[in-house]
Amino acid sequence: MLFPISDDDRHLLRPAYVTIALVAVNVLVFFYQLANPAFIYAASVIPLEIVKGIDLTAPVLVQAGGQVMEIPQAPGPTPIYLTLLTAMFMHGGWAPLGGNLLYLWIFGDNVEHRFGGLRFLAFYLASGLAASFAQIAVAPDSVIPNLGASGAISGVLGAYLVLFPRNQVMAVFFFRIVTIPAVFVLGLWAVTQIFSGMGSLETAGTTGG
Repeated sequence: MLFPISDDDRHLLRPAYVTIALVAVNVLVFFYQLANPAFIYAASVIPLEIVKGIDLTAPVLVQAGGQVMEIPQAPGPTPIYLTLLTAMFMHGGWAPLGGNLLYLWIFGDNVEHRFGGLRFLAFYLASGLAASFAQIAVAPDSVIPNLGASGAISGVLGAYLVLFPRNQVMAVFFFRIVTIPAVFVLGLWAVTQIFSGMGSLETAGTTGG
């Protein structure tokens, strides 16, 4: 198991304020989700809502694996397209939250300093929107809520891989701390995401993203 813990930040002269703010917002939204479960169904991206410009408010029945399941719904924002933004600050559990924010914290600051704060924020949001539109394209009639910052953070990691492939990353590898090139760490992460994504594509109509 490879678990990154830090990268080479010696050249950074100031804190990465946008990265810090994004981490904080994601954490705050997650705790809001825990306190208000209906928010998950109200603010997640539902492909059918985006394609047809409607807001589903009543539970919907879907068939999966030979069983009929009820998917809760809740009134969303107006216009419903705002869920494309709200969903990228939400998470489906502690593990996705921790994994996403760990990678954003480690690798986001270097990309932010290279891009500049505002351009980095725009790039982050554009990456998240691209991920949502890709999911919608795969299953435009799906009523399954999609949420998570993975798409936005994937864009940040891709930028890091292009800009800083030779940066050294400290990681825990089988209970030992090792230093390895960023291209290896993020390359391994990308391969994992590809295989995970291939599996999810097969059930895109009946599973969340």
